Amino acid sequence: MARPPPLGELPPGYTPPAQPAAPQILVGSLKAPLWLRAYFQSLLFSLGCGIQRHCGKVLFLGLLAFGALALGLRVAIIETDLEQLWVEVGSRVSQELHYTKEKLGEEAAYTSQMLIQTPRQEGENVLTPEALGLHLQAALTASKVQVSLYGKSWDLNKICYKSGVPLIENGMIERMIEKLFPCVILTPLDCFWEGAKLQGGSAYLPGRPDIQWTNLDPEQLLEELGPFASLEGFRELLDKAQVGQAYVGRPCLHPDDLHCPPSAPNHHSRQPPNVAQELSGGCHGFSHKFMHWQEEVLLGGTARGSQGQLLRSTLSLQLAQEALPGNASQQIHAFSSTTLDDILHAFSEVSAARVVGGYLLMLAYACVTMLRWDCARSQGAVGLAGVLLVALAVASGLGLCALLGIAFNAATTQVLPFLALGIGVDDIFLLAHAFTEAPPGTPLQERTGECLQRTGTSVTLTSVNNMVAFFMAALVPIPALRAFSLQAAIVVGCNFAAVMLVFPAVLSLDLHRRHCQRLDVLCCFSSPCSARVIQILPQELEDRTVPVGIAHLTATVQAFAHCEANSQHVVTILPPQAHLVPPPSDPLGSELFSPGGSTRDLLGQEEGTRQKAACKSLPCARWNLAHFARYHFAPLLLQSHTKAMVLVLFGALLGLSLYGATLVQDGLALTDVVPRGTKEHAFLSAQLRYFSLYEVALVTQGGFDYAHSQRALFDLHQRFSSLKAVLPPPATQAPRTWLHYYRNWLQGIQAAFDQDWASGRITRHSYRNGSEDGALAYKLLIQTGDVQEPLDFSQLTTRKLVDKEGLIPPELFYLGLTVWVSSDPLGLAASQANFYPPPPEWLHDKYDTTGENLRIPAAQPLEFAQFPFLLHGLQKTADFVEAIKGARAACAEAGRAGVRAYPSGSPFLFWEQYLGLRHCFLLAVCILLVCTFLVCALLLLNPWTAGLIVLVLAMMTVELFGIMGFLGIKLSAIPVVILVASVGIGVEFTVHVALGFLTTQGSRNLRAARALEHTFAPVTDGAVSTLLGLLMLAGSNFDFIIRYFFVVLTVLTLLGLLHGLVLLPVLLSILGPPPEVVQLYKESPEVLSPPAPRVGGLRWGMSPTLPQSFARVTTSMTVALHPPPLPGAYIHPASDEPTWSPAAIPAASSSSNLSSRGLCPTTG
Repeated sequence: MARPPPLGELPPGYTPPAQPAAPQILVGSLKAPLWLRAYFQSLLFSLGCGIQRHCGKVLFLGLLAFGALALGLRVAIIETDLEQLWVEVGSRVSQELHYTKEKLGEEAAYTSQMLIQTPRQEGENVLTPEALGLHLQAALTASKVQVSLYGKSWDLNKICYKSGVPLIENGMIERMIEKLFPCVILTPLDCFWEGAKLQGGSAYLPGRPDIQWTNLDPEQLLEELGPFASLEGFRELLDKAQVGQAYVGRPCLHPDDLHCPPSAPNHHSRQPPNVAQELSGGCHGFSHKFMHWQEEVLLGGTARGSQGQLLRSTLSLQLAQEALPGNASQQIHAFSSTTLDDILHAFSEVSAARVVGGYLLMLAYACVTMLRWDCARSQGAVGLAGVLLVALAVASGLGLCALLGIAFNAATTQVLPFLALGIGVDDIFLLAHAFTEAPPGTPLQERTGECLQRTGTSVTLTSVNNMVAFFMAALVPIPALRAFSLQAAIVVGCNFAAVMLVFPAVLSLDLHRRHCQRLDVLCCFSSPCSARVIQILPQELEDRTVPVGIAHLTATVQAFAHCEANSQHVVTILPPQAHLVPPPSDPLGSELFSPGGSTRDLLGQEEGTRQKAACKSLPCARWNLAHFARYHFAPLLLQSHTKAMVLVLFGALLGLSLYGATLVQDGLALTDVVPRGTKEHAFLSAQLRYFSLYEVALVTQGGFDYAHSQRALFDLHQRFSSLKAVLPPPATQAPRTWLHYYRNWLQGIQAAFDQDWASGRITRHSYRNGSEDGALAYKLLIQTGDVQEPLDFSQLTTRKLVDKEGLIPPELFYLGLTVWVSSDPLGLAASQANFYPPPPEWLHDKYDTTGENLRIPAAQPLEFAQFPFLLHGLQKTADFVEAIKGARAACAEAGRAGVRAYPSGSPFLFWEQYLGLRHCFLLAVCILLVCTFLVCALLLLNPWTAGLIVLVLAMMTVELFGIMGFLGIKLSAIPVVILVASVGIGVEFTVHVALGFLTTQGSRNLRAARALEHTFAPVTDGAVSTLLGLLMLAGSNFDFIIRYFFVVLTVLTLLGLLHGLVLLPVLLSILGPPPEVVQLYKESPEVLSPPAPRVGGLRWGMSPTLPQSFARVTTSMTVALHPPPLPGAYIHPASDEPTWSPAAIPAASSSSNLSSRGLCPTTG
């Protein structure tokens, strides 16, 4: 069986056909740009020819390199720590976090676990004993959960936060307190006796039942133990803390309970308490002085005495919901920090089903859109290979990111695979379309070089702009989004390498299949269609007489090719001269059929003929996007009234978008990240609606003298407390700061000393008869702070522990701090000071006779301390920003007074980004637009065109921002990244049309039409492929992915399609730059009148744009006087136009017929 010659060879008798003379006159200043782009295209041509010569090797090495990089995914790290994801490295917040962890350690902080109760139906009252009974049932179930870890069993009592366990000299009492000391639980149940049931632990004393908080009366216990042990210090400690009877003195929710203590106020009346009245003003823990839970902490959404109030507890556990009966009228919402971690882990997992589904959908689309009835032009296998190649390039890019140490996150795993696929396949479609539109007469061994020469500039321009866009998006100061942007830029770079280096090898191999006349996809089988319509190569007009003047010549000639049954040759026969048919009607005039030279020659000839009946296609197969753009879309779009309408509509869209931009609010609620319909979403929704409380702290650092800066510290606290968002303490409670607690304690022991001194129980030489507090004051008053002479007894009556201005003497500050920390553990715990370095332990011994107890070690200078605050009423991002600005201003004012301080807490951790987010966004977009202009101007070498592209891209960004406002999508770091990246992605839709316009000849309308004709299909296919890639995001379980990625990117793709194929062609037809080349044929200086039109399919017309000394001849097809080279003939599908039949041709060739012969494969 005879085979066609190899790709790299041509028939032995082949000589290159003479190229038609077409002098091109460069227009003015465009000589240098044209030369530079020609040089760049010559490099691309050489690259393409080299790839075609070694296509097998290039494909093997490319797949090997990309596969090796893809293995880097094995070392990928997925980051789920919120601090690592959202706090900018090196930022102010990052430095503050580092300072806090450096001083306190990683595990020093505690987290609040929450339980929220709501009615199932809006308006129901939860302030009833029955509702609180359900609250208790859920909390008890949560508190009894046990977990086995590290070989031990852990329950809530072992891991909860316990504030200020006091040091007691009596061992028995110390052990009992250690077992009974309760967890810190903020709950409305603390207003009732049932709150004791949440406190675990029990203690045993001989002759008594097990002591628990449900039956513990501290006053009665001290009376019973008084005769057996010295408990004076412990009694004073309880009196200072105002423990009283603890829980047994509080009303019972259910007085009929057998365990309700007799000391309960409603034990004898058996009347249920008025829950609303008891909860008014808040509740207390076991200590009335140090454990006051404000009403705003316990109740949310309250209107005093109204229904629909919510209850909050600092218990967290998932099993809380399971503790309720199925028909309960209340709902319990539980949440914990570990729940949020689990959500982030689930959010960061790659959905294999969606990834596989998305890529299969893209494979199907690429294959179907590139299949043709004509097997020689079908590229279904190329589409399949291209999508698989892009998938491998995406995997290799992500693998390279993993090798570079860029951590993955939810945006990487959920979005990037689909976004990169859609962007990468765009260039695959462009190269495939251009490969099928190779200019007639292109030698076979130069087909790939010609393809890269015509499309390489566009692919390079779009890819470079995309990479620059994502690199610019990395300016957003959020680590998660910065990592996403860097990864996207690297993946785009890998896609670019795959498209420019490996995919041309795939095209070269497919050319070999077409050359061997094999079926598409099923390349092992030969094509059943051997008859083709062959376009004869354009040749010179030679000695024909060209009319002098300005004329357009259009001639259409058809030839039929078939294999002779008795030979192995292809016979090409021209019809008789009388059967020449006129060209089809052209809505844009005959200029649209001109070949029109181009520096990149992207705009090849349109199909002029179709297959004949031997391989006749279905009627629907004759329609394609290029046909639609040529005969319908471009003629309609480029009419004057259509242009005006387009400009008005896009102007209106821009105006609406500017208004929509004013509606965009800052923020990203946690409810947007958590999947809807889950327990976590219900909890967060309830918390956002009713409990917008946030625990924050004002941290003071080292580097200044606390002892001499007390006034500045008090002023800082006052300034911070006056902020609108800070929850003020009750009027009956002192401020909850360590400096206030410390000063009040000193004033208390000073008062005790004064009483003991006045009564004579304390003298200059003895304090043993005085009170515990008086003895402590005695020891502090005699301290000098001097190492050589540490004690001075003369100071007992000449100094005070707190002066008249409310300040502590500096020389006593760190000495008194040691005594306060050791003697008032409950006050220290309530202050949440978290001192670093921690003051040394010092145990007061009133009966020490050695004098050693008089020496008090001074605490080291403080490097870390904090004032706790509660922020409330923070519903919108503007509220957070206002609170953050106020806190920062207070710290800045304190800094001018010498106090180094900063605010700490989740609002400052996650919302501080909004202080400069819009400025960062505008800066990134402006820099990116400038970079895009420079890149386009550098590669297009035409600032005029680059300016129009940037104008359209800026309009797209503004319109996308405005549409976000109408859709209710808030501005956060994630939409900012997409908005910045939209500039690069928009280049995909604009640069192809702009480059086609720039490199085409003719009037502006004609050039815009030709640009649309040849770029409409690849741009549309690229947009559809991007939408198909994004379609898989719509199936995400996370509303966050759907709203902030799928919706925004879909709107971006549609805007890009409209601006690239509608607005930009209109702008180019009105404001476009002049053509780079004008093809002119110089003739006789004499100008003759054009002759009348002839019947033989030729059309003549005057051109108003050229001087009369020149004539331009345009041919859509010219009869070749020599046989076209095979197998490099340019083959088109057949047309259904009524022409001559090959069966009617006589066996003997007439003088008007022409035959060409070449090798033909044998069939059968």
